[in-house]
Amino acid sequence: MEKQPLLEVKNLVTQFKTDDEFVKAVNDISFTLHKGETIGIVGESGSGKSVTSLSIMQLIPNPPGKITQGEIIYHTKDNKIVDLVKTRNDEMRHYRGNEIAMIFQEPMTSLNPVITCGNQVMEVLLLHQKISKNEAREKTIKLFEEVQLPNPVLMLDRYPHQLSGGQKQRVMIAMAMSCNPNILIADEPTTALDVTVQKTILELMKKLQMEHNMGILFITHDLGVIAELADTVVVMYKGKVVEQGPVLEIFSNPKHPYTKSLLACRPPLDKRLKRLPVVSDFMVRGDNGEIIELDKKVTDAIASVTISAEERKKNHIELYQRDKILELKNVKTWFPSQKTLFGKVLSYTKAVDDVTFDVYEGETLGLVGESGCGKTTLGRTILKLTDAMDGQIYYKRQELLRMKESDFRHHRKDMQIIFQDPYSSLNPRITVGDAIMEPMKFHNILPTSKQRRERVYELLRKVGLDEKYYYRYPHEFSGGQRQRICIARALGLNPKFIICDESVSALDVSVQAQVLNLLNELKEEFKFTYIFISHDLSVVKFMSDRMVVMQQGRVEEMGDPDEIYINPKSEYTRKLIDSIPKGNIENIKAAIASKENSLPFSDWMSNISTKE
Repeated sequence: MEKQPLLEVKNLVTQFKTDDEFVKAVNDISFTLHKGETIGIVGESGSGKSVTSLSIMQLIPNPPGKITQGEIIYHTKDNKIVDLVKTRNDEMRHYRGNEIAMIFQEPMTSLNPVITCGNQVMEVLLLHQKISKNEAREKTIKLFEEVQLPNPVLMLDRYPHQLSGGQKQRVMIAMAMSCNPNILIADEPTTALDVTVQKTILELMKKLQMEHNMGILFITHDLGVIAELADTVVVMYKGKVVEQGPVLEIFSNPKHPYTKSLLACRPPLDKRLKRLPVVSDFMVRGDNGEIIELDKKVTDAIASVTISAEERKKNHIELYQRDKILELKNVKTWFPSQKTLFGKVLSYTKAVDDVTFDVYEGETLGLVGESGCGKTTLGRTILKLTDAMDGQIYYKRQELLRMKESDFRHHRKDMQIIFQDPYSSLNPRITVGDAIMEPMKFHNILPTSKQRRERVYELLRKVGLDEKYYYRYPHEFSGGQRQRICIARALGLNPKFIICDESVSALDVSVQAQVLNLLNELKEEFKFTYIFISHDLSVVKFMSDRMVVMQQGRVEEMGDPDEIYINPKSEYTRKLIDSIPKGNIENIKAAIASKENSLPFSDWMSNISTKE
C-alpha cells in the first residue's frame, strides 16, 4: 500500500536579520512526512530544528525572521493541497491547532499561569469546534483520561504551577490532541523530564498515533529517544540536513561524521569510558566552513579507552582508605503540607527522610532518582540552603546543622553548588566576568581587583572559553557555555567539595559530553569531591565511584554503579534502568517488526522489552 503524504517540505530557507548580516537558520532543507509516520529531527541547539517547526506552523516572527525560499505543502483533512508559505494568516489559524498541533519544549512557559489547565484545553475546543461549553468540558475530561492524568476531574481546576513537569507535558499533549490533528509537532517534549516520565510520554505519543493515524515530527537532540519512536531520521547541523533515512539504517550505518558523533556522545551502559567522545573528535570545520571528517582510527581509539573492573577495584581500595569529607546521619528535611487556621502543622511532606551515608575525599557520589525523590532538597540541606528538621551533617568532622551562620560562612567557599539552570543562576544585568569575580570579592580571594581579573581570565580558559567573554552578558551565550561559566564561578573560590545539581540535564548530548569530561578533568587536577545529582542513570553511572538511588525521600539502594546496573536490588532501581532509552539495533528491529505486523500497542511495547 502506497504511503499517503501529509507534509512535504521542499528547499525551505528561513533567515533572520541581525545588525550586520542575514543568518540562514534553515538552509535549503527537504523531507516528506506520511500518514502514520514519525520523523525524528535531531541535532544540537542552533542546528535549525525548532526554526523548522516554527516555519511549518508559520510562527516565525517577522521581523527579524522570514521564509525566503521553498514550499511547505500540506494535505488537509478535506483533501485539499495548500502551500503553507503562501497561506494567509486567517486561513492559517484554521489549520494551526486544528489540523497541525504543536507541543512546545517547556510546558510551564507554554501554559498560561493564571488560567486553569481545564479551561486552557476547553478554549482550543471552543475555538475550533462548534460545541457547547458543557460538551467541551466533558471532552476535556476524556482527553485527560486519554493522556493518563491522575484524577482528570480534579485536574480541570488545577493551575500549571500545581502540576509536576510530566503532568504539565500531558496537559500540553491533551491540548494538542483535542482537535484530532493530522500532524503533531513535538519540539523537545521530554528534554528535562525524568527517564521514567519520558518513557511514559513516548509510549503515550505512540499509542495516540496508532489510534489516530497521525503523522509526528519529533524534534530532539537525543538519538537514543529517536530510536524509541521514529520511522525516519533527519539529522540537522548548522541549518542544513546532513543525513536522512530509515531509523535502522541511520543507527546501524551512519554516513556523516556529525551523525556518528551524536550516536557516540551519550554515556554507554555496557562499559565505562575514561572520556566521552565529542563532536570535535569526529570532524572539524575548514576555513570555508566545509566539514572535514577526522581519522577514524583516532576516534575509535578514544571510544575504546575503558576502565576495567580490575582498575576500578584498585581505585576503590585506594579511595575508600581516605578520610571522610562528609558524613550524613539520619538527616530529615520535612515541609509542612497542612496547617490549622492557627498555624499548627497537621501533616508534613517528607522530602528527605532519615538519610544516612558518607562521602570520601576525592569521591564522586552519584545521587539518582525521579523528580520529587528528595535529591535536590538533600543537596540544599547539606549546604544549609534549606533547613533540616533533624539529623547530623559533618563536614571534615565539624557538625554543620547546629553551627551559627557566622561560623558556617567560612565553610561556604569550600562547599559550592552548580545549579541545574545556568541562566537563572546568573544575574542577567552583570557581565559574566563580574559574576565570576563577585564571590571572590566577598570571600577576599586575592588582594587586588587586577589579580582577581587575571584569575577570572584563567578560569575562563580553564573551562574552555575565551577571556574576551569576560565583558559579555549571560544572554549572549548558549546553554552549554553558560554552564561552563557557572563552573568557573564555583572554581573561583578554590572549593574542596562541589554539588552538581542536575547540571547537565537540559544540555544537548554533545554539549553534555563536553561538560562531563570537563568536570572529570577538573576533578583530577584540583582533587575535588563531587555529589553528582541527576535523574539520568546513564550519566550518573559514567561519572560516579558510588551511587545512591533515592525514592520518596529515602535511600532505596547504594553501591557500585556498575553492579547496581547489572544486578539492581530494588524494583524501583530496575524501573529506572528499564526506562533509559537504549538506542540499540535489537530494540529498533523489534519496534519495526511490531509496527509492520500492526500489533496492538501493548504488544508493541512488550515485544521491545523482551528483546532487551
